[in-house]
Amino acid sequence: VFVLGGDTYQFKFSRGMVAQVSASAGRPPTVPSWSSESLPLSFDLAQEIGRFRKLMGEKFSTGKSRDEIIKFINEFLYVDEKAANSIYEYFKEQFEYAAIPSNTRIIIEHYFDGKRRYVIFHSLFGRRVNDCLSRAIAFAISRSQHKDVEIGISDNGFYIASEQRLNILKAFELLKSDNIRKVMSNAIDKTEVLSRRFRHCATRALMILRNYKGREKRVGRQQVSSMILMNAVKRLDPNFSILKEARREVLEDLMDIENTILVLKNIEEKKIKIDEISTDVPSPFAFNLIVQGYTDILKMDDRLDFVRKMHQMVMAKIALKEGKRLKHEELTTDEKQPQPFSYQEVWKKIDEKKKDAEEERIDSLKKMAWNLKHVPMFAKEEIIKMIDGETEIRPAVLDAIKEHEKDIKKEWPKELRDFVLKRAEEL
Repeated sequence: VFVLGGDTYQFKFSRGMVAQVSASAGRPPTVPSWSSESLPLSFDLAQEIGRFRKLMGEKFSTGKSRDEIIKFINEFLYVDEKAANSIYEYFKEQFEYAAIPSNTRIIIEHYFDGKRRYVIFHSLFGRRVNDCLSRAIAFAISRSQHKDVEIGISDNGFYIASEQRLNILKAFELLKSDNIRKVMSNAIDKTEVLSRRFRHCATRALMILRNYKGREKRVGRQQVSSMILMNAVKRLDPNFSILKEARREVLEDLMDIENTILVLKNIEEKKIKIDEISTDVPSPFAFNLIVQGYTDILKMDDRLDFVRKMHQMVMAKIALKEGKRLKHEELTTDEKQPQPFSYQEVWKKIDEKKKDAEEERIDSLKKMAWNLKHVPMFAKEEIIKMIDGETEIRPAVLDAIKEHEKDIKKEWPKELRDFVLKRAEEL
């Protein structure tokens, strides 16, 4: 489920360069925000950030004072006082509420929002490694537990979500450093990313021609040809050279299979420890990962309220966990009586707001249509049908709208004018 133009759509399948979708009202998006061609976090830099997290975790665990930790942040990162304070508060909340993951410690966080069960992997190894790990775990779950899951990926980790209970550790234990390449080859076998890469490889190998007899073939036609060709070579030999190269490009260029193998080896050799925790509200480190799909939908005011409510719940949980009582004047109603936090409920409220706004817009357009001057009653009735989304409009009315377009632009209200002219053009 993805966002386009403020509306949500569910991807069904693609044919050539055309994506077939269905309207998905009422369901939150599952595809993470696309940040153009920004480079993913590299494995080496991720390791350094993980090392910093480990040092910060040690400082908090040994009871170092605030001043000592802020001094360490300044010396380690060369940041100003305000940035150091923000980093300190961020890590302090994560430490007090859950646990701090690092390059030698993966935290698996279980969270249930009332409808879906999220398993969040705090695995700071970069997006390319997380892409491999998440797909491999999802493939292992589908094969061993016969359940479909939803995946969300970022540089800092990934999550697996389902409405059913998942045995994540059992699926994770199936992944070994010596079989991960084979698992990933099977996991990407029927994906869109492999079919796209196969087209590029087949074009370079002259199996698909961009030009034929002086005519240039459209990219869509090339893609259809590549899909037919890929099915044919799979029947000939699963390790056909061009198909093998397409798999290599996906696993080594787009993803990072080599460092994924290294991570799994470190887990097997106990160099990386895995801990499981359960939370009522996602931890501060998990918050961005969980809400990344929602941020395309939320308005700025809603987003601020969303973040504020989330932070209040985390702080209230920390206070309850430590047996502390916050000052009465600083507590909100939510903090005095913490309620279960559900993203589904937030999404439902946002969807209801959108529906209410759309109904108000439709009512406003209808009022404008009824109040039009020099327009026959039968034409007004047809315009009302257009506003209601009906497609069977009298041809004479559509012709009249096109014929009097200049007068409509001059005399009609802008919102109604733009809607009717666009709708008439579509019909």
